[in-house]
Amino acid sequence: MTDALQNKIKTLPDSPGCYLMKSHGEIIYVGKAKNLKNRVRQYFHAFENHTPKVRAMVSRVDDFDLILCRTNFEALTLECNLIKLHRPFYNILLKDDKQYPYLRYDPDEPFPRLTIARTMDPHDGYKYLGPYIGATAVRQVLNDLWRYFPLRRCALKLPLGHPHRPCVYYSTGQCKAPCAELISSEDYRAILRSAVDFLNGDAREIMRELTARMNEAAGRMEYEQAAVYRDKIADVQAITERQLAIQTRDVEQDVIAVAADASDAVVQVLHIRGGRIEGGQPYVLENAGGEEPGEIVEGFITQHYEDGRAVPREILAEALGENREELELWLRQRRGGAVNLLTPARGEKAALVAIGHKNAADALLKRQQNEQSRYAQTVLAMQELKDALNLPTLPERIEGYDISNTQGVLSVASMVVFHGGLPAKKQYRHFRIKTVEGANDFASMAEVIGRRFTHGLTEQAEREAASLPVDEGRFSRFPDVVLIDGGPQQLAFAHRAMLDAGVNLPMFGLAKRFEEIYLPDREAPILLERRGNALHLVQRVRDEAHRFGITHHRALRGKAGIASELSNIPGIGEKRKIALLRAFGSLPAILAADVDALRAVDGMNVKAAHAVKEYAASRSGQTDVTKSAPDA
Repeated sequence: MTDALQNKIKTLPDSPGCYLMKSHGEIIYVGKAKNLKNRVRQYFHAFENHTPKVRAMVSRVDDFDLILCRTNFEALTLECNLIKLHRPFYNILLKDDKQYPYLRYDPDEPFPRLTIARTMDPHDGYKYLGPYIGATAVRQVLNDLWRYFPLRRCALKLPLGHPHRPCVYYSTGQCKAPCAELISSEDYRAILRSAVDFLNGDAREIMRELTARMNEAAGRMEYEQAAVYRDKIADVQAITERQLAIQTRDVEQDVIAVAADASDAVVQVLHIRGGRIEGGQPYVLENAGGEEPGEIVEGFITQHYEDGRAVPREILAEALGENREELELWLRQRRGGAVNLLTPARGEKAALVAIGHKNAADALLKRQQNEQSRYAQTVLAMQELKDALNLPTLPERIEGYDISNTQGVLSVASMVVFHGGLPAKKQYRHFRIKTVEGANDFASMAEVIGRRFTHGLTEQAEREAASLPVDEGRFSRFPDVVLIDGGPQQLAFAHRAMLDAGVNLPMFGLAKRFEEIYLPDREAPILLERRGNALHLVQRVRDEAHRFGITHHRALRGKAGIASELSNIPGIGEKRKIALLRAFGSLPAILAADVDALRAVDGMNVKAAHAVKEYAASRSGQTDVTKSAPDA
C-alpha cells in the first residue's frame, strides 16, 4: 500500500457518501456508506476475513475517490447512478436494468390515488414522486403516509354510479370514503396536496403535531408514550429526506463550490447530467486562500471552461463577484447557446451547492492533513533525528545499506538514498560482494562501505580536477548520516571500514528486533519514540534498503539460472553467455531470436547461433527472467 493511499485512509471523513475504488485510474468498484471512515477502512483491515471477491478487488486498489452526501438515502441513489455510468467490474452482480421505484398519481382523476411505478414515463400524464430505495421502502412510505393522510387505497374507478359501502379503512379513520360520496373532490385534493407536500419534504404540520403530543405526554410523565412519539418524529424525518442525487426532471448542470484556508483554495465541481449527479472533482488553487469566494469562483470558471470542456445549460455557483453578467455572456459564447449562471439561496439548487461545498471542505481538509503529514515525515522527522543522534547538521541526505544473500551465495549489497526525507531512487546503487566468501554479513558490509567511500574520494578528486560539480557524480556526494541495517557488531565493521577509507561521517545502526539505534562511540542503545517521526523515517530507509537488495538478489539468482541453462548449449562459453544476456536480457528473448540477430551479438558466429536455435527448438515454455540493474 502506497503512502498516498495510507494517508487517504487516515483522513476519511465521518460522512455519508459514495466511494469509487480505482486501479490504475480505472473505477473497479462503487459503493455507498452511512459513514465513509468506517466503511472504507474495513476494506484495508482484516484482509483475511474478506470474501475471495473482495480480497481480489482490494488487492488491485491503488486509489479511491469520494463523493460526500448529506444523507444515506442520497448516497444510495447516487451509487445507483455511478454504477450505471461506470459499470465497474466488481459491481457486476448489480449491473441490471432495475430502477428505483416511484410513487405516482393521475392529476386528471377526481379522486387520485398513489400507486407504485418502477419507471418514470414523462409523457404518460402522471405526476411522479421519488425515487425511493426499493419496493419495500416505498410501501413503507405509503403505510406511513396513510397514517396521517386519509387517501384511498382501492382501485375503484371513481365516481361510481351509486354510493358504495365504506370499507374498514373508513371506520379506522384512514380513508374519507370517496366511494360512498362522503367527501368532495375538492376536499380530497386538498388532502392529496398536503400528502404530496409531505413527500416533497414539507412535514412541518405533522412535525408540530407530533412534537406537541410528545411534549404533552412527557408533561404527564408518560415517558413510554413520549418515546413512541419521539420515534415517530424520527420516522417522519427519515421519510422526508430530500433526494438530490436523482431528480425527476431532465437537467444539465454543473455545481461549483469553494472552500479556502489562509493560503489555498479548493473548488469542487459536481456534474449533473440527465438530472443525475454523475461525478465530481476537486481542483486546488494554490495561494488563492486570501481571495473572496466570488473572485475565486469567477477565476476558476474562465480557466475551467477555456480548456475545451463542454459548458452545461446551467451552472450553480456558491458565490460570484462583480463580473457575473460578463461571465454569463462569455459562457454563452463558449456554449453557443443559452446558459444560466445562478447563485441559489434556497431550495433544491441551494442544497446541491451545499453538497458541493461539503465536498470542497473535505478535499481542503485532506490537503491540509496531507501537507501536515508530509511535513511530519520529512522536516520534523529530520529535525527529531538530528536531535536524537546529536548530529552536527540536519540529515538532508541519508544513505542506507543492507546485505542480501542465500546461504552466502550471490551476496549483494544495496545502497539507498533519502533526500529531504523522501526516496531519491535515481541515486540507488547495487554492489556485488567480491572479496568475501560465504554468509559473512559483517565482512560484506565492511567491503561495501570501504568501496563506496573509496569510489567517492576518487571521484571527488577527478571532478575537482576537471572543474565539474562534485555533487553531481555517482559517488562523489557524501551523506549527512549513514544507516547500517544491523546491530552493534555490524556497525563496528562498517564504521572501521569507513575510517580506513579516510572518511569520518556520522553513522548509526538500526537493530530490527527492538528497533534500537546504536552509535559507534556509545555502548548503550538509543530508543526513539515509538510513534515519533524520526523512528518512522529510519524505518523507511531501512525497509527500502532491504527491499532494494532483495529485489536485485532475486534477479541475480534468475540470471544465474539462465547462465546455467545456457551452459547446456554447445559452443556457448562464459563470454558468449554474458554477451547474449547483455544483448537480449532474458532467456526467452535469447531463444526467440533469429539466427541473424544471434550472429550480430559480439563474439557469436554462425555455428554458435545455429546451436542456440537448435537448443530452442528442443525445449519450450521457459519462464522469463527480468533483467536486473547493472552492478556498481
